[in-house]
Amino acid sequence: MTDSHRPSGAYPMYPSYGNGEVAYPPPPAYEPQRAADEAPGAETWPPPPPQSPPTGPDAGTPKPERRVKRPVALLAAVAIVAAAVGGGTATLIGSHLDGSTAPTASGSAVSGTTVSQSSAGTVAGVAAAVSPAIVEISATSSAGEATGSGVVVTADGEIVTNNHVISGASQIEVALSTGKTYTADVVGTDADKDLALIKLQGASGLKTATLGDSSSLRVGDEVVAIGSPEGLTGTVTSGIVSALDRDVTVAKDEDQGQGQQQRQQGGGNWPFEFGGQQFNGDTGTSKTTYKAIQTDASLNPGNSGGALINMSGEIIGINSAMYSPSSTSTSGSSSAGSVGLGFAIPVDTVKADLDTLRAGNGS
Repeated sequence: MTDSHRPSGAYPMYPSYGNGEVAYPPPPAYEPQRAADEAPGAETWPPPPPQSPPTGPDAGTPKPERRVKRPVALLAAVAIVAAAVGGGTATLIGSHLDGSTAPTASGSAVSGTTVSQSSAGTVAGVAAAVSPAIVEISATSSAGEATGSGVVVTADGEIVTNNHVISGASQIEVALSTGKTYTADVVGTDADKDLALIKLQGASGLKTATLGDSSSLRVGDEVVAIGSPEGLTGTVTSGIVSALDRDVTVAKDEDQGQGQQQRQQGGGNWPFEFGGQQFNGDTGTSKTTYKAIQTDASLNPGNSGGALINMSGEIIGINSAMYSPSSTSTSGSSSAGSVGLGFAIPVDTVKADLDTLRAGNGS
């Protein structure tokens, strides 16, 4: 057997690569742990490779030992992953890393509204909001007294109604929803559109209605009607928009209209034509035709000039005509009520005509 000439404890040297500064195998990341029974000063196997002395200006200054903080590195890695999923988790983890506090996503503020959610979009809510702006109109003429409705559009007492409600009247009395009454004057009429504008004497601070947009209506939209049928002030009914752009023909002649208005004692209904047929009486020879909103909300004599309202509380039509089967009976009784065929002048027509009415002009 050949004797080994390697000194005891010697470490075999390995060739270096690259620039000669790195040896293989590389030194371990940590010092080898000594066995419990290993004597101090004893050599370990394999021994660490010799290290070259440092050079440069910092050669004499020992460098602090670098410690790896695994928990912090782990949290940072989790924070990066969480940031890709959701900002709330990353913020939470970041607050633990730097010791600060930050609000989480669950603590974000929610925008609110001051509108009462319990009544918004309901018939009761619409009625409560709009009823103060709907009035009852009593027009007296040589033919008797006609009852209709109107919509307050200015705080000083401008009221929109149907022309046939006040046509030929010598005196006009208006009752508010509060019961207070005023005398009114005719400002302007437009028989072609069956519209009129009257003004209360000495009124101020009145509740006004909001005029909406009838062009945005759709068949099936819910609506509310408010008026004074048969003199019952502030009556509320509801239904839907049954059809749009119905060609409704009504009497234009003043005498014909006045003779057919609803009276407090046994009168008839305002006549109109649709589809070549006459309803509620003879419309006469002087006529006008307009595009109307059809609704199944109950309309009765006295609803003329009142409001058709959307569920946001905006006026989208002025009620103007209704079909009553009582007009075909031989008794002439008006006791039969609405059968769900009512018509209203679109509010866009009203808005386009307001300046003309205020100027006292009309057809």
